[in-house]
Amino acid sequence: MIATNRRRLLVASAVLATGGLIVSSVPAQALSLHREVGVTNSTIKLGVTLPMTGAASPGYNKVPSAIKAYFDYVNANGGVNGRKITLVVKDDQYVPTLAVAKTNELILKDKVFALLAPLGTANVKAVAASVNPGRRGIPTLFVNTGYSGFGNKKAYPTTFTILPSYVVEAKIMAQYISETFPGKKIGLLYQDDDFGDDALAGFKQAGLDIAVKVPYASGSQAISTVPPTWIQKLSAANVDVVILFGVSSATAAALGTAAVMKYAPKWILGSVGGDATTIKAVGVPAGVLYGATGASFLPATTDTTDEYIKLFTTINAKYNNNAVFDNNVLVGMNTAFVTVQALAAAGKNLTRKGLISAIEKKGATFASAGLVPLNFSTTSHVGYSGYWFGTYGPTGDLKPNGGVYTVYTTDSGKGAIVKSTFKRPAMPADGLPTQS
Repeated sequence: MIATNRRRLLVASAVLATGGLIVSSVPAQALSLHREVGVTNSTIKLGVTLPMTGAASPGYNKVPSAIKAYFDYVNANGGVNGRKITLVVKDDQYVPTLAVAKTNELILKDKVFALLAPLGTANVKAVAASVNPGRRGIPTLFVNTGYSGFGNKKAYPTTFTILPSYVVEAKIMAQYISETFPGKKIGLLYQDDDFGDDALAGFKQAGLDIAVKVPYASGSQAISTVPPTWIQKLSAANVDVVILFGVSSATAAALGTAAVMKYAPKWILGSVGGDATTIKAVGVPAGVLYGATGASFLPATTDTTDEYIKLFTTINAKYNNNAVFDNNVLVGMNTAFVTVQALAAAGKNLTRKGLISAIEKKGATFASAGLVPLNFSTTSHVGYSGYWFGTYGPTGDLKPNGGVYTVYTTDSGKGAIVKSTFKRPAMPADGLPTQS
């Protein structure tokens, strides 16, 4: 019996020894204990849905290539903690049901680590309701919409905004109008949905007296018989200043029609509706923007003295086929820039939970091109909180009035509107975030 037991021990020892040799011959990378979805020892996979085709695609379809260009620049310089970033792009045509289907593909088929910069209030809301990335612990980073509701951490626990909310924008716009056009009669053309509701809430909070309000249903701006009625209502009310708080195609329809009708009030454009690329894409010359007032939270795309504009234009030339450097490209690259900092801050043992925690704990200190602060914290998933105002030139470029960025900040609630003294954190060397 003793001899039998000894033989068994010898056999077992031999098996263990052989197994040890086999294990020692397997590369360390194959033995990685990392099990997070979308992350390997060498890659991080992110996914985005937005309209690459369809009526809403002009302008917005430039965002993914701009994001990828900055990622390619980072990858060429070692990646993030040794990992290269890949971006999977899905075309949702700006249709909520397609956004849901494409997001499910990203999660279930492509197995992305996080969702990045999905576009549109209705689409993001539909995905939250049907796919529910919040319940599944999937980060939804830096949504490309200013709907204030996405700042509600309880309702959207894994979602982070980056654009200032439409409430913030309307409050600041009201302050600018009261300072610049005191006593003038105000008109408003706005999109009649969550987008416009946020604007109305902001104007009300700021106490702006609006003499006439002209709502339009989303999509109706494409109907050629509708825009003249907008202008007729505003003209009949004899307003001095008209706020256009809608999408760029609505801006194009309104300004184009007004030009034909020789109606020329002072135009104030919301940040969403003042995109020259989109306006030109729908067949209206960007010159219709000339002299209008617009708002932005990023530097002017023509501001070659700004270190971020210098960096991004260089990256754009090398990694983005030297695309026309407009606000869509700038927004895309800046979003990618903030994303890389978040990934770096989350550390080498990258997890979804760790990424969310890193943004909450460190996000307010991230460097970025933004001229207003980021407001991420353990209690806030809100990004930027302010705007500066400028005037559009003959080619549709927005430049700060007087060549100076006068920035206002506020919140989506009852907070005061103040002129900002914010100083941007220093840009990391070569625009590459420090690795953890």
